[in-house]
Amino acid sequence: MAVETTSPDRIRLREEAALRRGRSPLADAFRQLLKNRLAVSSGVFIILLILVALFTDTALISLFTGGEIRPLLAPHHYAEANFLYTNKGLFTRTEDGKLFLLGADYLGRDILSRTLYGTRVSLSVAFVAATVSLVIGIAYGLISGYSSTRVDNLMMRFVDFLYGFPIIIFVILMQVYFKALSRRGGGGGLGELLINLDKAMGGMFFLFIAIGLLNWLGMARIARGQTLSYKQKEFVEAARAVGATNMRIIFRHLLPNILGPCIVAETLAIPGYIFLEAFLSFIGLGVNPPTPSWGLMISETYQALRTYPHEVFVPAVALTLTTLAFNFLGDGLRDAFDPRLRGE
Repeated sequence: MAVETTSPDRIRLREEAALRRGRSPLADAFRQLLKNRLAVSSGVFIILLILVALFTDTALISLFTGGEIRPLLAPHHYAEANFLYTNKGLFTRTEDGKLFLLGADYLGRDILSRTLYGTRVSLSVAFVAATVSLVIGIAYGLISGYSSTRVDNLMMRFVDFLYGFPIIIFVILMQVYFKALSRRGGGGGLGELLINLDKAMGGMFFLFIAIGLLNWLGMARIARGQTLSYKQKEFVEAARAVGATNMRIIFRHLLPNILGPCIVAETLAIPGYIFLEAFLSFIGLGVNPPTPSWGLMISETYQALRTYPHEVFVPAVALTLTTLAFNFLGDGLRDAFDPRLRGE
């Protein structure tokens, strides 16, 4: 009687298949992401930026300054100006002991401190705009894709109508209106409350509204396309056959399947939000001075590029590295969520 033998390669393939069956698609995507060193490095860099944004002005007792309470990361306050220290170069220490590691700008403000505080502005705009776009876009796209053909056509024609507006021009007009409203005053009530909230946030509240108002349109189209492709699948038909409600099908079966591509697409859109905020601040329609923003810092110092180039290069390098990190991370996530790259 012949005895069937099993080769080592076949055993290894069976073990790998068993491991894959025991893991969720999210775990497989995470394993694939860890193989991309550039994406992992970008993710670590973004985590460091988040920590910088959170702990820039966290006060601690410094042992190096005789017990004086100083911020954890920023050497100085971002609005602290002194005309005795204007346009200081890199690694400058003044006679009274102040250290300007990355120099000082035309008002004597520490560039390193303003760059660190600017991280908070850029990441806040990026994450708030991405969250608003993701939530509104997925909700709108899910409802449109899962509804009847008539409702779907009506909802998407509304999206096409909004697409006719040039988004950048619309955002600029919105910011001009908000700035004028802030200078004039709200006249009490809700308007006054929103103006005070915007001033307390350094001009970022109205910036959130302007940027997040129309940026969900692309996400709505992506979510609708994913919903249309999945709602005819066998697992959705099976759920409908056993009596699952529409809400259960949407939230239990459709949403988990479309969430991955939508998150990847939104990650790739984050650099655009950061550049849009920097552009608005550059032309004077972003945050309110002296709140630091990388775009505002470049706008205030670009005319001195030949004489004091470090004043422009420091925020420009920070802006470039941040957008590149989000781009590399988005590319890594896109590859990780692609089943074809996992051999499936």
